[in-house]
Amino acid sequence: MITAGIDVGDQVLSKVRFISEMEESKGIESAFDDALSKAGIGADSVAFVTATGSGAKNAANAHETITDITSAAKGTSYLIPETRTVIDVGSEEARAVKCDGAGDVLDFATNEKCAAGAGAFIEAMARAVETDFEQFVSLYFESDKDIPLNAQCAVFAESEVVSLINSEATTADISRAINRAIAERTSSMTRRVGVEQKVVLIGGVALNAGFVDALGKFLKTEITLSEDPIFVNALGAALIGRERS
Repeated sequence: MITAGIDVGDQVLSKVRFISEMEESKGIESAFDDALSKAGIGADSVAFVTATGSGAKNAANAHETITDITSAAKGTSYLIPETRTVIDVGSEEARAVKCDGAGDVLDFATNEKCAAGAGAFIEAMARAVETDFEQFVSLYFESDKDIPLNAQCAVFAESEVVSLINSEATTADISRAINRAIAERTSSMTRRVGVEQKVVLIGGVALNAGFVDALGKFLKTEITLSEDPIFVNALGAALIGRERS
């Protein structure tokens, strides 16, 4: 039996995960069709489709929708069975999930839906300093200055960054400050559910090595990265669909 999971997020509109194949695209229907084509199967071969993410309700072909908290725990535990703490940081939101060995949720915490605590803010600040995003995040490792950013709102945090741009701070200093600020907020959120190994980071921001480094230092623990971190929620949705169909 084949089941599919669709993760409809804020920036990458949809990610489709079958148990054996995955494909990313810019629309729910096209992503699903592309994934079917890559897997070499027809739509009638898929017994159950589960959608997750902030835009899950827009997946018209889904039989069921689930929260990204549930899908994150299930998908991460499938890939890394020793997982007990999942940290999911995407474009607009971040969440921490405490789970058991079966991938069932025991507790969770989320941010307050402020982009200053997620990946979109990093991208916006890279544009503000007129630097390529990949170069900007890599510059984190070229600074050793710990410059605090105290604002909790994206608008005020951006004002702080503008002040840094107008000061003597280098682009590397700004990259380090931004990644540390987001990592500090994420670590505070994670402590609300308890930090228990293994701690696994998923979501698009998991591809940012500077953030990973800063998060590990704030939590004072090793951060494990999952395979294909942006697809984990879609995988979790597919697995839950298999359990329920």
